[in-house]
Amino acid sequence: MNICIFGAGSIGGYLGARLVHAGEQVTLIARGANLAAIRDHGLTLIETDGTTLMTRPALATDDPSVAGAHDVVIVAVKAHQLPAVAPMLRPLFHDETIVVPAQNGIPWWYFQRHGGPFEGRRIESVDPDGVIAAHIETERIIGCVVYPATELEAPGVVRHIEGDRFTLGELDGLRSERVQRLSQALTRAGLKAPVRPRIRTDIWIKLWGNLAFNPVSALTRATLIDICRHPQARALIVAMMEEGQAVAERLGITFGITIDQRIAGAEQVGAHKTSMLQDIEAGRATEVDALVGAVAELGRLAEVPTPHIDAIYAAVKLLEHTVTRTTPARSA
Repeated sequence: MNICIFGAGSIGGYLGARLVHAGEQVTLIARGANLAAIRDHGLTLIETDGTTLMTRPALATDDPSVAGAHDVVIVAVKAHQLPAVAPMLRPLFHDETIVVPAQNGIPWWYFQRHGGPFEGRRIESVDPDGVIAAHIETERIIGCVVYPATELEAPGVVRHIEGDRFTLGELDGLRSERVQRLSQALTRAGLKAPVRPRIRTDIWIKLWGNLAFNPVSALTRATLIDICRHPQARALIVAMMEEGQAVAERLGITFGITIDQRIAGAEQVGAHKTSMLQDIEAGRATEVDALVGAVAELGRLAEVPTPHIDAIYAAVKLLEHTVTRTTPARSA
């Protein structure tokens, strides 16, 4: 498999470095100072134990038409960036190209090959104009849940903080040859890549915590451990997770763990700033629509009230508007 990673930031860079080191043919689509650093010095991955992995992809470019068609395209940009990115992907496709969206939150494809009364419905929060769906055919998609925590420490330098699992699944739950081949490629790169028959359940298990911890951290500037150990903040997290669970269960999702267990997992991560807090501090747009707004949208669809989620979503949207309006534009 020749693999293109569109978006060689923290997660894309982590994947790229691991895959290159394992001997895969990898193209990185990047831009600005990050692209220049990768071209000049290669891609550096600093692992959790401090070891450094120096890699050089087969190609690093900002032009998909130069990259050409690939067997696998891993789209590693954030969810709110997808509408702008999707129209750029076409030169990377041949007839059998697999697309692996590596974003947090509810994906635009959630109801594609879903079955039931909502089959084919578009998630307005993440694909309001249908641009993503128009440029990425459903049959190309393999679902993915991203668990590693990483940071782009400097242009061309990624630090791995924790986690190494990328859960995969066909939208219809079948264990296809192509998803098994992709899992094997990731496994050869030293990653955990289980193939799951109900990928939407895995999406919800991760989202369950993110829909609460990310926006609360962005509003309070608190780390995960601080939120978990603050009685009022913890109570708010529980209320938001209860609402999210009610929405998911109405849509047929079964949770195999309790809220307290999910919160305990977040507490164990420690003094970690969520990605949404990091975006707010940097004056960037966030993934709040995919992580929070989409859950509120699904709640309306499923006729499940989500008052705490709605209130926190509104507050983060205002905060996002404020910081992006007042932060000077940065060069790419």
